[in-house]
Amino acid sequence: MIVVILIKKIISLFLIMALGALLVRTKVLKAQESRVLSLLSIYLISPCMILSSFQVACTEEVRNGLLLAFGAALIIHVGWVGINMILRKPLHLEAVEQASIIYTNAGNLIVPIVIALLGKEWVIYTSAYIAVQLVWMWSHGKSVLCGETKMDWKKVFTNMNMIAVMVGAVMFLTGIRLPAFLLDTTDSIGSMIGPVAMLVTGMLIGNADLKKIVSSVRVWKTALLRLIVFPLFVLVFLKFSGIAGLVENGRQILLITFMATITPAASTITQMAQIYGRDADYASAINVVTTLTCMVTMPIMVMLYQM
Repeated sequence: MIVVILIKKIISLFLIMALGALLVRTKVLKAQESRVLSLLSIYLISPCMILSSFQVACTEEVRNGLLLAFGAALIIHVGWVGINMILRKPLHLEAVEQASIIYTNAGNLIVPIVIALLGKEWVIYTSAYIAVQLVWMWSHGKSVLCGETKMDWKKVFTNMNMIAVMVGAVMFLTGIRLPAFLLDTTDSIGSMIGPVAMLVTGMLIGNADLKKIVSSVRVWKTALLRLIVFPLFVLVFLKFSGIAGLVENGRQILLITFMATITPAASTITQMAQIYGRDADYASAINVVTTLTCMVTMPIMVMLYQM
């Protein structure tokens, strides 16, 4: 049942992406204009979604579930970095490929899917993966892309999404609740995260040379690692470690964590590649291919998790 709902939701999101591509192909909009939507998503929509997700009762069950989600996300990222260190030389992985394999587009894609599959009350568990990934992306991810080893704590803790996680966590633990009108506002804005993210992706695809992209063997190798190989390591860990039994509803909580690991390459990597002088066009190509391909791979991986 969950797989069927997932397929329907993915199709819905991909239709939105197709509309974004159509707007660019028909020259109604320019691909560069997607930057405005990206800024809205990063600085407004995503923080509102995170704040809204923490507006739940601070019960022992939810606290334990969050601890499980944080612990699983941390173990996954440590494991992926270790696997990457083993595979990068034999597979001749470039910096952009390494970062694209490790870091996912969970922040944009997973929330609407979780709401469709499990309900809004489960969105809070997505914040755990997003928070862990933000820290790793601006530390390890940055060092991979620009060759630096210094931790950029300012980038981590001044990120709007991380601020939203910290404020939301404080409100959750202290029992502070947003007034009804503010909660309705954050709910309304936060619900746009999926459609806006897919419109942005569609607009970028609309300006891309798809024939050139899909003919690249390296792009498909990276997509295979991002969408199948690395998630399979996570699948084995989650199914055979027994950690799902540590808390109530642990299986559903870890399903959310698992879905965050099977999403496409993070669009943030493209932006970071631009900043640090890496091949941003190649990073964008990886993002496009993994986004198109995940329509097939995500339902398959969720089906394997449920078996």
